[in-house]
Amino acid sequence: MNLIASWNLRTSEVSFPPTITMSSCFCGRSLSPYRNLQLPFWTYPFPYTPNRTHIIGSGKRDSEAAEPVLKPSIVEEVSLVDEEDEALFDDFEDEEYEEDNAEVCAGDGGGGGGISLAGTWWDEEALRMAEEVSQSFDGDLRIYAFKTMLNSTIQVRIEKLSNKSGSPSMEDIEAFSATYRARLDEAELSKSIPESISLEVSSPGVERVVRIPHDLDRFKDRPMYVKYVNQVAANSSSVESDGVFRLVSFDMESKCCTWGLANVRVNREKAGKGRPLSKKQREWRLNTPFDSLCLVRLYSDI
Repeated sequence: MNLIASWNLRTSEVSFPPTITMSSCFCGRSLSPYRNLQLPFWTYPFPYTPNRTHIIGSGKRDSEAAEPVLKPSIVEEVSLVDEEDEALFDDFEDEEYEEDNAEVCAGDGGGGGGISLAGTWWDEEALRMAEEVSQSFDGDLRIYAFKTMLNSTIQVRIEKLSNKSGSPSMEDIEAFSATYRARLDEAELSKSIPESISLEVSSPGVERVVRIPHDLDRFKDRPMYVKYVNQVAANSSSVESDGVFRLVSFDMESKCCTWGLANVRVNREKAGKGRPLSKKQREWRLNTPFDSLCLVRLYSDI
């Protein structure tokens, strides 16, 4: 869920494209060793939600305007399902959840963090200014993700280091946006970047990617979605598996994590609807080397 404040310093109309996915996963300069994800932005009016986003747009061309494509949510779809089909719908929901996670790529410059540059003549200069703006807040506001697009759009996600969850306040997002926008305006006048740059600033998101091993201690008390490669000893092959786990421990010397099942709905329902985790589920453990983890991100049980 997103809280977005949207305003335009230079023109009267701003539109934001739907989700954009970049093409490279491991390239160039990055804040983390990863790449590739989707980042949705919503227009005003907006609902109140935990993920706070502040968007500043300038000089967006009418030819680029497009209405956001909306599709029914799971909540809307479930109202169409009869009670006797409830079990079937649960299976569909699980499949859709797995498909969504398959599209996630850490380090995409969006929800996966890191830097993703479009390869324009101005994006390195835009990144340099963003890093200088980040340093001006005494290191408390750090760039979690940075992305430039060919349509002269800059998307930045910032995190607040003094907050354990990493989520900045709306005031933090507004302050960063205003400071960065002023730097971009100066650069436009000096022709070091093109005119009509659109700026979008947000928080990392509720289900942000957990960087391994850097963020493990920080988010050790949160349930996490984990996708990992499991080695099959019988034929020396590997199988990709996933689940929603809690971090039991991790060792920097052996570079290994120990996981248990998280106490969330998707795991409890395996023991029967309305029932808690069974003793066998509570005692279940999984050991994974760091390099076997394909994706780890926070999991929201809503």
